[in-house]
Amino acid sequence: MLKLSSTRIGIAQGSIVLFSDYQDGGVMWTGEGPRELRRAVVFDEPFQETPAVQVSLSMWDIDQKHNPRMDISADMVTVEGFVIVFRTWGDTRVARVRADWLAIGGCKHEEDWEIL
Repeated sequence: MLKLSSTRIGIAQGSIVLFSDYQDGGVMWTGEGPRELRRAVVFDEPFQETPAVQVSLSMWDIDQKHNPRMDISADMVTVEGFVIVFRTWGDTRVARVRADWLAIGGCKHEEDWEIL
């Protein structure tokens, strides 16, 4: 369980097209076996604490002749951002993927002050 020590909670969200490999013959469309793509996301402003991040597929375009094998997750989460990791394997052919993400965590406010 993520327990926030901040009295202010920040929510950041976004959507990103991870790839369109069918357009240029990329490895997700033409390859076989284990394949992985990583895409960095930087928050508009940093959180005060490491946020909880949820990533989901919001659009996927795959070849209907092959099994749909996909895994998506968040990795390397920090107060400044994280990395979206998309994986597929076997003979799956993925043309395009869009991911939506949501980050929730403690954040600073302009009225906050620190005693040094």
